[in-house]
Amino acid sequence: QIQLVESGGGLVQAGESLRLSCGASGGDFSKYTMGWFRRAPGKEREFVAAIGWGGATSYYADSVKGRFSVSRDDAKNTVYLQMNSLKPEDTAIYFCAANQWATPRAMVTVGGSFGQGTSVTVSS
Repeated sequence: QIQLVESGGGLVQAGESLRLSCGASGGDFSKYTMGWFRRAPGKEREFVAAIGWGGATSYYADSVKGRFSVSRDDAKNTVYLQMNSLKPEDTAIYFCAANQWATPRAMVTVGGSFGQGTSVTVSS
């Protein structure tokens, strides 16, 4: 069972950037599609972005397209989420997810194994 640990969250002002990291252990990281989800206060968890094997394919929620970028480093068993031009509505707990069978687009609905999350707060 793959285990995921997120880091990099914090408090930033609107317009600033933040990079989240997610380290994985307990599985063959290179064979997992990796994704990011978030849960805003009072809302359900939603898909943010995902990246496939070797980084060849990726998929983004419309709300973050053009501002966020997902990448992976298989040598470090780590997936990243670069978040630029942050908005107050990006405030949420961000979760890393791993799925051995789904494509990046399929992770929107099927999710995967989740980490504990890291908190991001964007002030206006």
